Amino acid sequence: MESIQGKYFSITDPQGVNTVIYRINKTEKQYLDVAPKYTVERLISSEEINGNVKKKTFFIDEPEYEEQLVFLSFGKERVVVNTGKLEDDKVKISKKPLPIKFETLYSEEETEYKEFKYTPNLKRPISIIDPETTEEVKPILYIDKETNEVKGKCKLKPNKSYFAFEIRDKN
Repeated sequence: MESIQGKYFSITDPQGVNTVIYRINKTEKQYLDVAPKYTVERLISSEEINGNVKKKTFFIDEPEYEEQLVFLSFGKERVVVNTGKLEDDKVKISKKPLPIKFETLYSEEETEYKEFKYTPNLKRPISIIDPETTEEVKPILYIDKETNEVKGKCKLKPNKSYFAFEIRDKN
């Protein structure tokens, strides 16, 4: 029987706030010429409600010694972005900002957002989130016939805002 190796940690969200956390993965050197340098992976979580607060427990499968994390806390009309690390069994919030590019997407018409490449193990560099539900917009995957690469596009609904972010190098 296969066992799952991982770590758990918990945070508490006040009423009206919903936090999601992403793990930042650095692409292996042999794939850098055909894949983005960094990809993002949403952590699985469970929720326990106690009065006005939500305790959320997050799980990281097969963690490295030091995991880079992005914390996105969605509240009414705003998103707070923090970065941190999971070192051993402690979560530390960073004082140095990580170079995260994010933007709010909005269109009057149904639209497709950005074509982006996937790594060979189907991880992607961009995440688009519906701020009302904090659910990811699932991309439509296809194979680019010219480059023979797996790519994705997200369909966005009209008259609705979305939050998109991507991890990039400092330069």
